[in-house]
Amino acid sequence: MNLLRSRFFQAVLVLVIAFVLLRFGIRPPAPWSVFTLYMAIVLLAVLVYISSDSDSWRAFKRPIWSTLVDPDKRVLRGALIVLIPLLLGYYAYTQAAARPQAPPELRAVHPAPPASIQFRGKEINIQGVENPLRKDPAGYKASVAAGYETYIRNCVYCHGDNLDGHGHFAYGFNPPPANFEDPGTIAMLQEAYLFWRIAKGGPGLPRESTPWNSVMPAWEDRLTEDQIWQVIMYVYDATGQKPRRWEQ
Repeated sequence: MNLLRSRFFQAVLVLVIAFVLLRFGIRPPAPWSVFTLYMAIVLLAVLVYISSDSDSWRAFKRPIWSTLVDPDKRVLRGALIVLIPLLLGYYAYTQAAARPQAPPELRAVHPAPPASIQFRGKEINIQGVENPLRKDPAGYKASVAAGYETYIRNCVYCHGDNLDGHGHFAYGFNPPPANFEDPGTIAMLQEAYLFWRIAKGGPGLPRESTPWNSVMPAWEDRLTEDQIWQVIMYVYDATGQKPRRWEQ
């Protein structure tokens, strides 16, 4: 009963119970940052409680002071002198020790496209092909307008209203959708490359691009060849970027 009345024992008991409840009583487990925050709040509350009056504070310090100075606590004191540095050293070791990890895998962010692809039973030569709709300057505005409509119906949810990769669904994806405003994306690529990526999507990426969690769907079953070329024209027109030419 004397042990239960000890302020020091009560404080330790509260901390232990809080640790067990927060660490093992919450499912799914709370993140470590949240766990440490709650434990700090519990510790602060315990300290405020035991220091609320001088008698309580003296009762809390009494067993600590006794362990440090009383001759009959020499064995316990010696054990703590050995045990505490060992525990701190073990903790430091576990935090600093190298952990076995798989070697990093290097992948190509912009992999080389295949020489040709099959699109709805038709073979399209990707290497060297130009956007066929650009051969008709008079129909440029109409193609861009049609590309805008296709983009709004199908692409805006991920690539965003401003073509910056911040669509409504973008925040749930890793890697995020491409930011077409970034000069390091479409401005570095030929239109044929974009046609391949749109038509085949993430499933059509080659082995050198793995590991890759792209959620880009294959649009070849939902968009026609002209619709894909129109979307590409709209993306370049809206961002003010120029497609890279094959002769470059």
